[in-house]
Amino acid sequence: MGYDYGKIWVAGASGRVGTMIHNMLDMRDVELFETDIEELDITNANEVNLFGLRNRPNTIINCAGLTDVRACEENMELAYKVNALGARNLSAVARKIDARIIQISTDDIFWDKKENRFHEFDTPNPRTVYGKSKLAGENFVKELAPKHLIIRSSWVYGKEGDNFVNSIIKKAKSGQKIEAAVDDYACPTSAKELSRVILRLIQAEQEGIYHAVCEGYCSRYMLAQEIVRLIGREDAELVPVKMGEVHPSLDGPEYTILDNMMLRMCEIQAPVSWQEALAEYIADCFPENSDINRNERKGRGM
Repeated sequence: MGYDYGKIWVAGASGRVGTMIHNMLDMRDVELFETDIEELDITNANEVNLFGLRNRPNTIINCAGLTDVRACEENMELAYKVNALGARNLSAVARKIDARIIQISTDDIFWDKKENRFHEFDTPNPRTVYGKSKLAGENFVKELAPKHLIIRSSWVYGKEGDNFVNSIIKKAKSGQKIEAAVDDYACPTSAKELSRVILRLIQAEQEGIYHAVCEGYCSRYMLAQEIVRLIGREDAELVPVKMGEVHPSLDGPEYTILDNMMLRMCEIQAPVSWQEALAEYIADCFPENSDINRNERKGRGM
């Protein structure tokens, strides 16, 4: 037996972070409630309220969200409905039952054309609908839930769902041309490393705003280069492109590099380097490549 988590409700449980949290928890230490859109729609206040009042979790982790940047630009109302209204509904019931809500947020609430790092005390300045809707969700959490923890991360990848890392692996293995932006920079972070931090923060009974990203940063193109190297497909056709060629509405360089300042100040163990986390992910999820990257995994506990 380990830390007693009590009752945890994970909304968006079938996603990459929700699934990883489930895998990391010892069910002897927690009573876990898991919902996704099939079981409960977080944009429906009545559904959220009834579920929360009936089960009374002491912690609510909101992993749900509309994360596709292009889809958010094309359907602004849906983006705000899921990313802002959903967070509002969960925060409102958290206040009613005296629960702590953990809101998973994003680096997209920031934007700069320069190579700067954003810490938790910097003023957000999103330029995408996705970033604006996630910031609106953060604001609802802060306004409505007295006990809250907002955790921002970036370029989160995992085995579940579509993400950049899985897309590159799939294209490299099928011989497709791979286009990746050379002027889009952030900190790639595995769902496993992010989930480790979430559980550490719960155990440390922390509240407030935290950044949780893997050490270091790179461009999309540099990330793609490392992926094809790790899977032994250096011969893949990798084409450098500019942001505007991938997302016409996002022309120009973009730096959304987060700094884990709060983790350092509160002496909470931060994620490993993005290269180490990526090697671990590929070895875990794509064992056929284990002979290639097994020497690059060092391992690290929670």
